[in-house]
Amino acid sequence: MHNPNRNTALSHYRNVSTTTGVEGASPHRLIQMLMEGALEKVAAARGAMIHGNMAEKGRQISWAISIISGLQASLDLEQGGELSRNLDALYDYMVRRLGEAGARNDPALLDEVSGLLLELKQGWDGIADAGEEIRAVANGG
Repeated sequence: MHNPNRNTALSHYRNVSTTTGVEGASPHRLIQMLMEGALEKVAAARGAMIHGNMAEKGRQISWAISIISGLQASLDLEQGGELSRNLDALYDYMVRRLGEAGARNDPALLDEVSGLLLELKQGWDGIADAGEEIRAVANGG
């Protein structure tokens, strides 16, 4: 079955040049990879900002925005209900804060976005862990 939301997220992920394991990734793993990539880009932007490398800071923030936009584009606002709408608003907020961080040269704003992304990722990872436990029990493990 063709899933345009997954394809949109996959396309965004390819655009940030991180391709290892993307082609065969499950939708759940793809979201994990996008979150990991966004966290890496925000951390790299912070390092560039602290070291005064403004061009690299801008590139890294731009990549992080692209990844978060990919996450946002992958949401199914009709089927996902309130959860999807809340995530949409959160992703929008993160993108705006990243823009502000770049404009103000403020690492605290990058830290804020990292904290939000990390909290989301931990929740997403917990879903995977719970799924593994259920499969293990169902398979007699």
